[in-house]
This record gives sequence, structure tokens and C-alpha cells, in this order.
Amino acid sequence: MTSRPWRYLAVLAGLLIVMFAVIIGGEIGHPGNWHDKFKVGLGLDLSSGTTITIKAVPLKEHGSKSQTPSSSAMAQSIAILNSRVNGQGFTGAKVQQQGSNLIVVSVPGKSAEEISPLLSSAVLRFRQVLLLAAGRPVALPPPAAGSTPSPSASPSPSGSASPSPSPSGGSGQASGARALGGTGHAKASSSPTASPSGSPTSSPSSSPSPSPSLTTRLPTVADASGDVSKVTDKAVIADFNKLNCANKHWQQQIYGGNPAKWDDPSKQIVACDNQGRKFVLDVAKVLGTNLTKVTTQLNTQSQYVVAFNLDGSGAKAFGQLTSAMVSQYFNSQTGQETSVLDQFAIVLDGKVISAPQVTSAITTGSGEITGGGNAGFTRTGANKLTNVLKYGAVPLAFVRQSTTSVSPQLGASQLHAGLIAGAIGLALVVAYSILYYRGLAIVSVFSLATAALLTWLAVILLSKYQGFTLSLAGIAGLIVAIGITADSFVVYFERLRDEVREGRSLRAAVERGWQRARRTILVSDTVSFLAALLLYIIAVGDVRGFAFTLGLTTLIDIVVVFLFTKPMVTLLAGTRFFSQGHKWSGLDPARLGAKSPWRGSRRTPARPATGGAAASAARTSPKEA
Repeated sequence: MTSRPWRYLAVLAGLLIVMFAVIIGGEIGHPGNWHDKFKVGLGLDLSSGTTITIKAVPLKEHGSKSQTPSSSAMAQSIAILNSRVNGQGFTGAKVQQQGSNLIVVSVPGKSAEEISPLLSSAVLRFRQVLLLAAGRPVALPPPAAGSTPSPSASPSPSGSASPSPSPSGGSGQASGARALGGTGHAKASSSPTASPSGSPTSSPSSSPSPSPSLTTRLPTVADASGDVSKVTDKAVIADFNKLNCANKHWQQQIYGGNPAKWDDPSKQIVACDNQGRKFVLDVAKVLGTNLTKVTTQLNTQSQYVVAFNLDGSGAKAFGQLTSAMVSQYFNSQTGQETSVLDQFAIVLDGKVISAPQVTSAITTGSGEITGGGNAGFTRTGANKLTNVLKYGAVPLAFVRQSTTSVSPQLGASQLHAGLIAGAIGLALVVAYSILYYRGLAIVSVFSLATAALLTWLAVILLSKYQGFTLSLAGIAGLIVAIGITADSFVVYFERLRDEVREGRSLRAAVERGWQRARRTILVSDTVSFLAALLLYIIAVGDVRGFAFTLGLTTLIDIVVVFLFTKPMVTLLAGTRFFSQGHKWSGLDPARLGAKSPWRGSRRTPARPATGGAAASAARTSPKEA
């Protein structure tokens, strides 16, 4: 970096332009939206919201003998809660483990009444399918003259399942189920009517009528396969008709985001699956806590299957359910179901994960679920369903420990106090720099301003694309970063002044001092970054916010020192004010106590003489010499 400092300043300018461009994005030409583009997401303590701490308790009735939940059970519970909370569209929501059995849920801008229903224990349900239809709006052509479109379609199964062999020496009959929806490929339906998930189209020129040739509407019970007489609640029929699975917040639309309603095992519910189909499901006959073991295995055909075992009560209930389903809705001669009521839905958090079709009664308490088609499950697909089934078997209950609400007024006052603290710290550093370094304070002040600009843009980008929220602890990390940036230019300035004291010219001192200061700055920033990284890894809660901003600003400090501070000093060294050591430049040789530069002699210095000649030479004055 001994030449062309403008090159490094151009790199810095390019970096700033890119960051601005990414933030502004597609809003060029729409200046009214620019203000929102530069908003920083604020944490709960700087805005408003609620923090709820819940305790995870193992359920003894499900075989747990420990008072502390296992790490895997905690991880599964947090994953479920995270999916549930963020599925409501909340911004900046966090679900974090604290200690061995506490979970802290923080949601900015929401009250305790809005969050509490989301924190119930998640339990897997097994429910019989009563109605099934497409869950998205479909485009339908106008009926042709003299024709009546068929309102229903029969979805076809997409997988197969068989029971695990009876563990009692082969004395039991084999029984099983066929998997449908989300677990394999769907096979062609024998019905001439369209699949409920299809979107029929017609040619725009098929009708000379000025009215549109296509209409779009949500399928209703008239389009559904199943038995509407089995639906005992009229409100469920109304919910099914208006349910739109294309809306990712459909649970909020139908149930107001309340798990107590979509997870009530004693009531019929509506639900969607990941293929965009909608269901009416019967009351839950078997719970996920009835599962005692779920594994991924290879069957005798070398296909991956999901094997499961049920406890005593679960095996009895499941045996009764599957026996009734097979006897009424499955044709053993053709191997085909006669109604979608031959399917039971595996429901987690009110969402249909899979809908297996039962081909024979599962009365032994153990069975296997295979994927659809000849290939069946992939290993990844089988493991995914296995993990879902394990989630429902997590023997944990959630007990409320504490609720903390932050009002908008308190959040605003804390933000105001944090900004004041940062401004005071910045003003003190600038004042010290001006008093001590005088003209060099120009570099230090603009270095701080550049670091602040880069940090602000980085926080906006992280908030916009990574969901980062700035907390009070994060502001503390930014304030500490002022000292880190100041420390870097102090190290360089002191090395530079040392070189001036040695009698070197300013241009030489700039490069020599940089070589000596560069390694010290890198070592210092590396130690600071490693400390921030370690703190981020082992800390929890808001302390991680402090560690994150500290590490971020440490990296930014390196960028500023290399791309701004050093090039600016190089440019200033070429000016007359600094190169001649003006008393207000901060590099005045007299004020620094610099040695007089040695410029050499016109005569070649004589070699030291011996004896009297040496003494005579010593008495010769410099002027005479």
C-alpha cells in the first residue's frame, strides 16, 4: 500500500455503493418506499413485545423417570415451537433454550394473549379422513350445454404399508396400511373425473360469449370425496368450504392461531397437507404419545419403510379403528379403497403430514409405512417421516414460569438512552483525538464516521435478509466498537509519531510506521473477534446480541483501517501542511522531540588516528574540520 491510495479508497466506495444498492433493491423510482428500506429491525427491549419463559417437564405417565428432559427432546420441542411461532408471520420472534429445561420465547410487538396459545405442548394425532378435496382455488370452464360436470373426484393412494411381523414367534396375522399423500407418488385414478388437485383449463376461443371462459373458486364439500354425513359439526363444513391452503397462514384464518382449537382431540377439524389438499378429519383416536418406537428400516423387498410400535392403549384403539376402516371402505379382492374414509391422517400441529390408506387391520400394535410407487421411500424421505413421528412422541409438558411485557414507551426510552450513550462515547473519543492528535484528528474522525456508516448498512442488510433485530445488548456491542476503532488508529498514529521522532521524513515515516502497526492491529482485532465468537457460542439470550455486534464491528474495523485510515494518511502526507510538520498537524518534529536528520558530510570521515594524532584530531573543532 505504498502507492496508489486512491485504489483502496475506490474499493471502499464500491463496497458502500453495493450495500446501498442491495438495500434499496427494486424501489428505485418509488422514493416514498425508501424510508422503510432503511429501517433497522429492533429487538423486544427496544420496541415492545412479550417474553415468556416456559419449563419443559418430562411426563412420568409416559415412562420418563428423569426430572430433566433429554437434549434431543428439548431440541425437538424447540423445533416445533419455532415452526409454530414463526408460522404466524411474526417478525423477529425467537425461541431459545436456557439451561437444561427452560425455553424462552420472545416476540416483538405482540401481547401475552397472542403468544400464549402457541406455547401448548405439541402432540401428534391420528385422525380418520372424512372429506378430501383440492385446497387451492381452481379454474373451471363454464359447463357445456346439456352436460353436468362431475363435482367430485377420488384421490388415489400414493404409497403402501405393511405391518411389522408379530414379535411373538409368527403366530399373528400380518396387517398393514398403504401410505398416501406426501409419502410417495400418486398413481392414476380409475375415475374419469379430474383429480381434486388439478387445474382444468379450456381454450379462450371455445366460447363466443363475452363473459370470461374461466372462473376461479375454492372447492367445497360438493367437490370433495368422502362422506359429508360423517361430519357432525356444521361449523366444520363452513370452515372446509372457505379453507384456502394456498394461504400459508391458513390456521390463523380458520382458528385464529389457537392450537387449543386445531389440536383438540375430541373435535373434528379441517387441515391442509404439504400438497395443497384440504381435509375434514375426525376426532383423534390415537395420540403420538402412544408411539413407543419409530425407526427407519429396510423391508424384505429392500425398500425403506417407517416401522412403528404402539403401547397397549394405542394398539387397542388403532386396531379397532383400522378394523372398521378396512371392513367398510376397502375391497380386498381388487386391493382398492372404496372411499377416502379408508385413510387416516397423521397430524402434527394441526397439519397433515401423511395420510396412509389402510389395507388390513393393524391389531398387533406394530406396523410399517412404505412410500408410493414401485420405488417406495428414499432413505431421506423415510427418515423425514420417522422424525415427524418422533416429534409427536416427545414426553414433555410445558409449564409457564414467567411473562415479561415491554411497553412501547419503555422500549423507546431504552433506545433513546442507548443512542445517547453511544453519542457521548463518540464525542469523547473525537474530543480526545482533536486535543492529542490535532490535524491527524481529521483521519480519526472520518475513520469513525466510515465505520459507523458500514455498521449501519450491515445491520440494515442483516435485518432485511436475515431477520436480525437490534437489542439493547447489541447497542452495547456497537458502543464498545467505538473503542476498537479508536484503538486501531491510535496504534498507527503512535507508530507514525515514533518514526518522526527518529528523524525520518513524513513519507518514509508513514510507510515504516504502517509496517510496524499493521501486525499489531491485526493481532488485536483477531483476539477481539475470537472473544466475541466464543461468547456468541456459549452465551444465551441477549448476551449473544452483544457478542454478534462486537464481532461484526471488529471485522468492519479491519476494513476501515486498510481501506480508509492508511490511504488517507498517505494522501495527507503529500500535503504541505503535514509534510512540513506544521505545529497543528500533530506531527510537529519539535513538539515530538524529533532527532535532527543526519544528511552526511562532503568529506569522507577520517579513520581514527593513534596516539597524539588522535588527541589532536579530537580537539579539532567541527568548524575547523
